[in-house]
This record gives sequence, structure tokens and C-alpha cells, in this order.
Amino acid sequence: MAFNIRTLTVSDWPAIKEIYQQGINTGNATYETQAPEVEELKGKFLSEPQLVADDNGQVIGWAMLSAVSSRCVYGGVAETSIYVHSGYQGEGVGRALLSALVPLSEQLGFWTLQAQIFPENKASIALHEQQGFRRIGYREKLGKRNGIWRDVLFLERRSLVAGNE
Repeated sequence: MAFNIRTLTVSDWPAIKEIYQQGINTGNATYETQAPEVEELKGKFLSEPQLVADDNGQVIGWAMLSAVSSRCVYGGVAETSIYVHSGYQGEGVGRALLSALVPLSEQLGFWTLQAQIFPENKASIALHEQQGFRRIGYREKLGKRNGIWRDVLFLERRSLVAGNE
């Protein structure tokens, strides 16, 4: 499969919302049950890096970071979000996105990336572990989704170059 990874453009946001909703619909991607409107969705993520996987002009996946805290001491710590269009899962899109996201995050000074993943989302866990994330915790009954308590695995990746001197 031929696709390229590029920086997100303003016109990509509707596709990002659609792919996010596909992930939501699986029940194993997030606690959210409905994708927010584009303007609200934009506000969830840091302004960079923002990446999309593009297959001949069609956005087939995306990866971004969100702040874990507004406190300045956590300025180098961010949480990953990676979503792949349902028709392209298993094609290496997520791997390509995370492989590009990690070095860009380091160039921007992030020293820790973290991910909170439902244990049932085995593909996302494997993807993150392949990129050097390690399991650091298991959060039992962290929150409810559709009235059902859900556990979360907590993974992190410490940068080898940024901020770990």
C-alpha cells in the first residue's frame, strides 16, 4: 500500500473527525461516545506535531499529541492519539504515523510520551510497544463508557535524546 505521512492542513479536519468517530464506534478507543465538532476537536490537541497519513489525497489516519497538564513543568510530556480509517487498519498506517510522531516530538523537546489504552485494544498496545513504549501501570475502573466501568493500561516512552540528561 502506498501512502505518505504529511503535516495536517486545515482542510483535513473533517476527515480527522470522521476517522475519530470510527474509532469511537469500536468502543475500544476512547471514553467519548461522539466526536466533538471540528473547532472543539482542534482544541484537544497541541498545535504540533499534527500528522496525517494520505493515500492519493484521502486522509486515512492521523496522529497528534495532547498536553497532560497545563503546568509548565510538564511541558515536555504529552499523550499520543493515533487513529486509522477502518478500511486501512492492519496496513501499517498506525506504525508509520507513530514512527514519524516520535522523532518529531523529540525535536520539539518532548521527553515523555504517554498513552492510555483500553486493554481490549490489543493492536494499539502492540503498536506502542513496538515503538518503545513500556507498560507502567494498570488503572482499574478509571471511568465509565456507556455506563460500564473500563480499565486502562498506562504506557510511556521516555525519549533517548530530549530532556533526559
